[in-house]
Amino acid sequence: MAKYLLLKHYRGAPEAVNNVSMDKWAPQEVEDHMQYMNEFASRLEGTGEFVDSQALSSEGRWVRYDGEGRPPVTDGPFAETKDLIAGWMIIDVDSYERAVELAGELSAAPGAGGRPIHEWLELRPFMGSPTTISE
Repeated sequence: MAKYLLLKHYRGAPEAVNNVSMDKWAPQEVEDHMQYMNEFASRLEGTGEFVDSQALSSEGRWVRYDGEGRPPVTDGPFAETKDLIAGWMIIDVDSYERAVELAGELSAAPGAGGRPIHEWLELRPFMGSPTTISE
């Protein structure tokens, strides 16, 4: 088994087919999208392939060590992940091909008008996990 991170992006990825930002969706469209995500995760729990997932808030800050008791906090001017990453899912699968299959299925979550988003998801293996790419 190998763990993969599926990243959902607000921006920065190639444009989705149904490219309407979630802040413009009707409340029922948001609910339907979240239901799809939850049902997808539940199904993967049943197969033992689900590890964890989270939707992320748009809030966030940079923090770094600057001496004992003085961690400076700033809101920029960096390219911040709060503007880029909407959420993530971790899966644990038998092969790279299975990871690609699941990412493609997750990409079809419904969006505006109830139509699949067909969004691009970033698929990244965990470092240290044995790679199973057969190319």
